Amino acid sequence: MADEKNPKDAKKPKLDKAHVADTALDLLNDVGLEGLTLRAIAKELNVQAPALYWHFKNKQALLDEMATVMFRRMVGAGEAGVAHEPQGSWQEWLMLGSRQLRATLLRYRDGARVFSGSQFTGTDHGPGMEANLRFLTEAGFGADQAAWASSTVWMFTLGFVTEEQGVQPLPGERRPGYDVAERAEMLADYPLAAAAGEHLFTGFDERFEEGLRLIVAGIEARYGVR
Repeated sequence: MADEKNPKDAKKPKLDKAHVADTALDLLNDVGLEGLTLRAIAKELNVQAPALYWHFKNKQALLDEMATVMFRRMVGAGEAGVAHEPQGSWQEWLMLGSRQLRATLLRYRDGARVFSGSQFTGTDHGPGMEANLRFLTEAGFGADQAAWASSTVWMFTLGFVTEEQGVQPLPGERRPGYDVAERAEMLADYPLAAAAGEHLFTGFDERFEEGLRLIVAGIEARYGVR
C-alpha cells in the first residue's frame, strides 16, 4: 500500500540538533577536534553530509550546540555532585563551579577547545548565571565586579584545561614530546627552566587547585570583599 512505511526508516532516530550534537560528542573522543568533520559525523549517523547543513550552517554552529549540550550535562539533574544553588562563601562557590567545569571538559578529548569561544544556543545558562551574579552582589561585589570576577575564574579554568589537554588529551593518555626527563636534558644549560618541567607538566590536579586559589585570592585582594 502507498502509505506503508519502510521498517528500516522506522528504526532511524530523528535527525535533529540534539541528536547530531550527542553523536559529535561521542565521536570527539575517538577523532579529536581536528578529525571531527561534518562528513565524519554524517557517516556515523548513516546520512549524507548535506543533511547536516539543514541544522548547522558550519562547524562553529555545531561546536556551539556541542558546548550547549556539555553545559546541560554539567548542570543536569542527573549529574552527581553538581550544586544548583549558590551556597557557602563566595570563594568556595567560585572554586566549586570551576572544579565542576574542569571535570566536565576533561570527559571529552579537546573538550576545552570545543567549549572555549563557543556561544550557547539557548538560555539554559540564564538561571544559573543570574543566581551566581546575585550571590556575588549580595556578598558585597558591585555588578561589574561580580561579572569580572566570575568570568575571570571561568576563563582561567578554560585556559588551564586547554593546556592540560595539550599534554594529556584524555586522562591517562600523554602526547609525545612531554617527557619531563627528556625536556630537562634538553634544557640542561638552563637549570631553573629545566626543573620547572616537573611543576608545569605533571600534577595537574594540584596545579589547578593552586592556580584557582591564586585567582580567588587576587579577586579578594583587588575588590576587598571578604
